Order: sequence, then structure tokens, then C-alpha cells
Amino acid sequence: MVFTIAVREWRSLFLSPLAWTLLAVVQGLLAWIFLLLVDDFRDLQGQLANLDNAPGVTDLVAAPLFRAAAWILLLLVPLLTMRLFSQERRTGTLDLLLSSPVAIPAIVLGKYLGVLAFFLSAIALITLMPLSLAVGATLDIGKLLAEVLGLSLLVGAAIAIGMYLSTLTTQPAVAAVATLGLLLALWMVDMASATQGVGSDLLGYLSLQHHYDSFLLGLFDSTDLAYYLLLSLAFLGLAIRRLDDLRLRG
Repeated sequence: MVFTIAVREWRSLFLSPLAWTLLAVVQGLLAWIFLLLVDDFRDLQGQLANLDNAPGVTDLVAAPLFRAAAWILLLLVPLLTMRLFSQERRTGTLDLLLSSPVAIPAIVLGKYLGVLAFFLSAIALITLMPLSLAVGATLDIGKLLAEVLGLSLLVGAAIAIGMYLSTLTTQPAVAAVATLGLLLALWMVDMASATQGVGSDLLGYLSLQHHYDSFLLGLFDSTDLAYYLLLSLAFLGLAIRRLDDLRLRG
């Protein structure tokens, strides 16, 4: 049943003109950024040749591209998760779904996997850009895979946050604004950890950017992996709890 719901959600996204439009805009914008990065890298070739441990194309092109992709996809997530439950609550179809014999965890997980599959498709297209440089340059595949994994985990956590906030309101626009606000707060909370102390360490750990930077450096730390997985599981659990409450009230 989880797979059926996931496929249904994935198909509905690809049948939506909004999703296709947003995907085209994202790919076009990132392609433009990619070409600018390649042009800058080409201009730096003369200077890099004189350095012993010069950064390669993965550091100067792929990493900045994935950093830009993170910002853009974080802006895109609220627009595609805002309708997951709020729209169904508004139209009354959620009541029918909750009254069906399908378990609530299956509903939440199915919708989550469907949206995640859509974004993984977008990430795959983004990855093809730096991979195309392998024809004439040497790529650090390990770093590139770490960047892809980091972006996938980041987007997965953002989708879980958006899903939960979508269960709290019947207005998709409100869910989108709330999701965007929380994602930006979690991204920029690292700035507040500039001061010294225990509190700053906690804020630094809560930062989406702090953990994502490690993946951009090609570092695979179980702490960063656990952070994104726990964040995703926490908000998926909150979404299940919220729908449980709605089922009991209904």
C-alpha cells in the first residue's frame, strides 16, 4: 500500500503543470550557474597550475553548484509539500482517506516517498551537469557522491518538515510560508552560534547548513547522517500523530 500511494503521489506531481514549470525553472537557473562556474574555473587554470595542492573541478564547480542547488530546492520544497494534506483537508478528501482501512503511517510514508522520488529525479539531473565534465577533466567521484548524498538528505528532511506543517492547516499558502520560515530558520541558526558557549554548540548542531557543509567538503560523518535521518523521522512521526488526532476527532 505504501508503494501504491507513493506511485500515485509521484504521478500526480509529474502530471501537475506547476511541478513541471518549477522543475524547468530550477534546471535552467542551475544550468546558468553551472556555466558561470565552468567559465570561472577555466579562467583560473593558469593560477591553479602553479599550486601544489590546487583545488580541482569538483571543489570549484561541483561544490558551489550543489550549494546553490540546496538554496533553490529549499525554496521549491514548500511549494510542492503545501498541498499534501492541507489541500485534502480543505476539499474533504482527507476524511475519506482517513476513514479507509489504510494505516496512517502508510499514508504518510507513501506521500513522503512519492515527493522524495520527484526531488531525487531533479537531483539526478543536477548531478549530470558536473558529471559531464568527466569528459575533459578529472572528477573526485567520492566528493561528488558525498555532495549528492548530502543534498538528498537535506531535501528529504525538508520534505518531512513540509508534510507535517501541511497537516496543521487547511490553507496551502499558510503551510508553504510556515515551511519556508522554519527551513530558513534552521538553515541560518548557525549564524547565532558565532558566540562561545554550550548554547552555541547546540545551535550549531541544529543548523541544516552546518551538517550540509561537511558533505560539500567530501566528508562522510555518521553524526551528519544521523542528524538528517532523525530530523526526517521526527517530523514524519509528528505528521502521523497529527493525522491520528484528526482521525479520532472525525
